[in-house]
Amino acid sequence: MFRRTYLALTAAAFIAGPAFAGGHSMDIVDTAANAGSFETLLAAATAAGLVDTLKSEGPFTVFAPTDDAFAALPEGTVESLLLPENKDQLTAILTYHVISGKVMSTDLSNNMMAATVQGGEVTIMTEGGVTVDGANVVQADIEASNGVIHVIDAVIMPK
Repeated sequence: MFRRTYLALTAAAFIAGPAFAGGHSMDIVDTAANAGSFETLLAAATAAGLVDTLKSEGPFTVFAPTDDAFAALPEGTVESLLLPENKDQLTAILTYHVISGKVMSTDLSNNMMAATVQGGEVTIMTEGGVTVDGANVVQADIEASNGVIHVIDAVIMPK
């Protein structure tokens, strides 16, 4: 199982690599859109009115859940969050995935606490692989013109 997961992650990183090549000349939103695996995140950012912010100067660090991470949420969760009446909750969840400043993987330490734009803190662990509030970082240090993206395999929720 571990070998299969490792091979799948390695293949995904290899395939995604060209999508992110030269990504540092694009902002976070354009870099994510170019990757093709963040459609749900981008739709949520649009519904929450956060696209312009994520295209601004920054810098920002975004822990970006993949489409598969959103698909793993209980059925109906994403659809419910995208409703206009749930915009505040959606905004809180999305801004919980963002840290002000550019934090590269080399800046991380085990049991590190990082303040999010939402106002809460995420716990970053580095032993046995990097996690953010329990979500695995599956690809790190994707540079954009206004920050960095770290791809995670789960949607993290504010406490």
